Amino acid sequence: MTPEFWKGKRVFLTGHTGFKGSWLSIWLQELGASVTGFALDAPDDPNTLFRIAEVARGMTSVIGDIRDPQALTAAMKAAQPEIVIHMAAQPLVRRSYREPVETYATNVMGLVHLLDAARCVDSIRAIVNVTSDKAYDNQGSLWGYREIDPMGGHDPYSSSKGCAELVTAAYRSSYFNEGGRIALASARAGNVIGGGDWAEDRLVPDIFRAIASGEAVCVRNPDATRPWQHVLEPLSGYLAVAERLYSDGVEFAEGWNFGPSDTDAKPVRWIVDRITRMWGSGARWTLDAVQGPHEAHYLKLDSSKARQRLGWAPAWTLETALQHTTDWYRASTEGGNSMRDLTIRQIAIHRADTGRQLGTEEQTTAPAEKAPRVAAVRT
Repeated sequence: MTPEFWKGKRVFLTGHTGFKGSWLSIWLQELGASVTGFALDAPDDPNTLFRIAEVARGMTSVIGDIRDPQALTAAMKAAQPEIVIHMAAQPLVRRSYREPVETYATNVMGLVHLLDAARCVDSIRAIVNVTSDKAYDNQGSLWGYREIDPMGGHDPYSSSKGCAELVTAAYRSSYFNEGGRIALASARAGNVIGGGDWAEDRLVPDIFRAIASGEAVCVRNPDATRPWQHVLEPLSGYLAVAERLYSDGVEFAEGWNFGPSDTDAKPVRWIVDRITRMWGSGARWTLDAVQGPHEAHYLKLDSSKARQRLGWAPAWTLETALQHTTDWYRASTEGGNSMRDLTIRQIAIHRADTGRQLGTEEQTTAPAEKAPRVAAVRT
């Protein structure tokens, strides 16, 4: 990702009031982009990242529902974006069991509405549709899933994300590849962590809610293994893909995985042990005896294509990611801190660490150096 590229770029970001969307909104603002967000309003809770970090302060924030095609199209036409990043979603597995219709309406038809609106806006050159690692047909393989593996989904959420990948492929081949005006890619990431996530039924928010209330963290599946990573890792990948779509067009219009290294695919109990140890006094956990709905036991991504063709790689180990996450939540509970400033500082640290990792001052991908192409992508 080349920071200079984003200065002055008009970006339309759906889901900007959510956890990942708030981090990306602030990052784009720091890069000098002109950002328009479209999403449902953030919860009234003043501790949500969107509110506590004053995300709307540096962008145009449009409150709307992607299930409303007229409102979405109107907002996109008004913004006249060059780049669209679609992150609005119903993102929770357990909620999808309770509300399958809302999940499919948001995650599938919401995407259809967005892609159809994009066909009417001549300024758009690149679209990144963010789905999920759970879009893959999870057979419990010990190997990381690759972009050529089939889509699937046991539960409504996972299935809806698999459907979203098929919708993306259909619109790309039917409307966007012809003439190459708009380059469309999808991005799949694993379990992300970071400051400001208060979503229900997510491990890290559950941990810090329990700590704040003086209770033990109740863990459902301590041996479930996930590809954990800090939220800034996949966001840097989304920006890298968007940049290459804008600069190189349909050559990069395909699916992309952004996951951590193999050593950072850890079981839930490892995560809980580390965070409670980092927090110190009063942090503890216990096993939830209630049997919940099906959740995948093992899931891992193979991100070798992104490493080879985009020059992308995680900047932080999982241990470092957990430390920054714990620092963020500790600062938010202590009060008297500007959580916007802390969020910006962590973004700056991540950029600096990425630069050191690549041997440059900033993370860059030289457009002239095209890595070898990989196998054809199914979706």
